Amino acid sequence: MAGILFIISAPSGSGKSTLVSQLRSLVEGLDFSVSYTTRQPRGSEENGREYHFTTRAAFEQMIAADEFLEWAEVFGNYYGTARSALTHAKNAGKDLLLDIDVQGAVQVMQKQPEAVSIFILPPSPAVLERRLRNRSEAEHMTSEDVIERRLREAQKELDRIGEYKYALVNDQLDVAVRELAAIVRSERGEDAELRTLAESCLTHARSRQLVGALQSFDR
Repeated sequence: MAGILFIISAPSGSGKSTLVSQLRSLVEGLDFSVSYTTRQPRGSEENGREYHFTTRAAFEQMIAADEFLEWAEVFGNYYGTARSALTHAKNAGKDLLLDIDVQGAVQVMQKQPEAVSIFILPPSPAVLERRLRNRSEAEHMTSEDVIERRLREAQKELDRIGEYKYALVNDQLDVAVRELAAIVRSERGEDAELRTLAESCLTHARSRQLVGALQSFDR
């Protein structure tokens, strides 16, 4: 069944981009929506691959024209998903995968209540901080203020986890990828054997790993 909308959100530094990349290599029929942003490219990012990089003026023109399915301003930059992405995926007989932050995800869930929402979180604040520092060093953009701000933002984002259908902890990459693929295939009805694994990731199921991660964040 094509046309399913999958929403994936995570605090910055949770390893979401790596998970999404692995998922797309394992599961066919997923169209990936490339978001628009006004922030500058980082490291090896390319326009049209990670994001459509644009100006604030151009982005605001798209807002005025109601061209976004969702949009938000995060850390002083705009991010948004064009409405046309969902139409293009359906016309191509594919499901659409949205890799968006919590602000944008909540907007989409309100407009598209049938969407399958998935929250990815790190196993602990210490792991999140380490990943943020490693990424900052790799991008030669180390900033204590930015790291601290993202850690604080992660705490706020975790408060919205109950609004997502699924939640999984990105501790071991291979395990998290397997769980994410199981969710997609189970929602498609492709493999009944994967349903048990997918259901263990339901947010209300409160798996031991999820509870442990949330407790480490005092949530």
